[in-house]
Amino acid sequence: MPQSVKNVLWSYNTEEIDPDTNKQIIVGQVLNFGTKEATDWLFRNYSIEEIRKIAVTIPSGQWDRKSLALWSLYLEINPESKQERVERG
Repeated sequence: MPQSVKNVLWSYNTEEIDPDTNKQIIVGQVLNFGTKEATDWLFRNYSIEEIRKIAVTIPSGQWDRKSLALWSLYLEINPESKQERVERG
């Protein structure tokens, strides 16, 4: 895992992060806070389908507003708000 990805995992011990087991954490953090280098790595290591599937599960309140605007267009997703998740049950 390159340093550009480790940089966005600031609240995690990157020595213990496994790209397969922890892909939800990695995808969420890189999409929200990653540089071009980090997002390039992300799309080389995970399929767009995997990224899309994870991204749509990130609650809208956990997204950086600008990141959500970009990735919702690029990935064609619309993450649910907290209210929508509560109503859905």
